[in-house]
Amino acid sequence: MLVEAKNENLKVGFPQCIAEMVAAQQFNQQKGNPIKIIYGVITIGTLWRFLRLSDHPVEIDSSEYHISDVEKILGILSSALT
Repeated sequence: MLVEAKNENLKVGFPQCIAEMVAAQQFNQQKGNPIKIIYGVITIGTLWRFLRLSDHPVEIDSSEYHISDVEKILGILSSALT
């Protein structure tokens, strides 16, 4: 899982986070350790967005999660790590 933290604007984090996810996928494949799914998170601290990269194009969760939904955010993070 890769996390991209930005100061004010979630949108500017998408290209960088996606590039990191693709790079991590390629690095692991070259090392003979292909990882089926790479997860990404973009946050400004109060808002969170989640991404997923598998064999298909990057999937971006259309929902923004506010920090007041901390249980939901932790649930998403937890499910990605299992």
